[in-house]
Amino acid sequence: MTEEGAAAGGGQEEAAVARPAGPPRLPALLEAVLSVGSELELHSTLQHVVDSAAELCAARYGALGVLDPERGRLTALFTAGLTEEERAGLPHLPDGRSGLGVPIRVHTEVFGNLHLAGKQGGGPFTDEDAALLRVLASQAGIAIGNARLYETARRRERWIEGAEAVTTALLTGRPAADALMCLAERARLLADAAAGVVLQPTPEGGMEIVAASTHGDPGDLVGTAIAPGSPVLEQLLGGEPVFIEDSATDPRMTTPVRKRFGPSMMLPLQSGGQLIGTLALPRARGGRPYDAVDRLLASQFASQAALALVLADAQHDREQLAVYEDRDRIARDLHDLVVQRLFATEMMLESTRRRASAAPAGDTDTDAVGDELGRAVDELDSTIQDVRTAIFALQQPPADAPATFRGRVLRETGGAGVLLGFQPSVRFAGAVDALVADPVAGELLAALRSALAAAHRRAGVTSVEVEVDADSSAVRLTVTDDGRTEAGARGTTLTWRSAL
Repeated sequence: MTEEGAAAGGGQEEAAVARPAGPPRLPALLEAVLSVGSELELHSTLQHVVDSAAELCAARYGALGVLDPERGRLTALFTAGLTEEERAGLPHLPDGRSGLGVPIRVHTEVFGNLHLAGKQGGGPFTDEDAALLRVLASQAGIAIGNARLYETARRRERWIEGAEAVTTALLTGRPAADALMCLAERARLLADAAAGVVLQPTPEGGMEIVAASTHGDPGDLVGTAIAPGSPVLEQLLGGEPVFIEDSATDPRMTTPVRKRFGPSMMLPLQSGGQLIGTLALPRARGGRPYDAVDRLLASQFASQAALALVLADAQHDREQLAVYEDRDRIARDLHDLVVQRLFATEMMLESTRRRASAAPAGDTDTDAVGDELGRAVDELDSTIQDVRTAIFALQQPPADAPATFRGRVLRETGGAGVLLGFQPSVRFAGAVDALVADPVAGELLAALRSALAAAHRRAGVTSVEVEVDADSSAVRLTVTDDGRTEAGARGTTLTWRSAL
């Protein structure tokens, strides 16, 4: 080899040493970039970032700390090359003095810091390692931004679905206690909270927990009150949400149960300037703080729930109005049917009296007069029973489940009327409420349901009569309908008798 060739060869060798990691590492960088951008789920994306960075730069250890921009501290830590025990014992993140460290920015916000330590094979990290890590961190910021948008959209979707479910529950006519419990439980699950609590104002000016949902028994929460004048209460009454870092140590919290909880949101349930109540969502001690997205979505959920509560109250008022209108109908029935029947009976008796007084002495047909008077008495007795039934219906508390035997019978026949297409007639004789009690009442109601169901199955039923007759010794239930039996006969009467 000539001297010039040797020199040329030596120059090529030196050039190869001076450029050790150029193009051969480009495929690895591209693969790492594609890897961190392949996930939409934020947790998986963050783990991909730290794994890819450690592999790309041949680091034994990697760590990605996620920063809370509001509090300036770590909220999550993702590692590579560390066991659970080593990770738990990590006193702090590695910094530039013991490895490589670069920030990861999402737009202009510092999302977290990516650190590498322990170059495989010994020796320090090179400038090329730092350049590759900066490129990866830049691409990771884009991937993390996309994953955050996707996660926020998913969280928003869940909260919207939860608000729809609560609205449906509130507007289906469920009892108020059940509806508030549904609100507390759904909010707890959506917020990943330790408890979901609904408070309502008290006459004294404070607030009291009226519904609570927890992982265990929430009995010790229900009834807990916030005293009037509490700083938290002042904010809530002013329509402002309250966000608390640690319920156990925050001086604004005064309830005895606060020691069990950490981060908490207290959201006013108000509509049209009226405070209906408060939705509280505390997490356990040491739990993850609520971020800005949590607070926004929960506040929107509370606003929707408050509107649903107002609509439910309005619907309840409409139902109450319907009850009162039905009572007006009953009153009209009393006037149009019962009073007219009484008037007709009066005219019958008056006619009989005149005929008897006009007949010659000793010529009065006493048998005929007796028959007419007997029919008049029967008609009056029947009318009296109708009046009693109508008056009892007027006395029933609206929207309340009846507690008396009369009320339970009327509820059964009223429900059957929806299926039959007409209301069965009901007559009571005797002091049924005072005489008929459980378990006899339960047995008779079961028999009544069975008879009404049988009447519904028969063809051609146009009327059903229910009679309950009670005295001091026994009660008798009779159900008669005009439907056709399987044998073709028309009319069926079923009777049950039970000793008292």
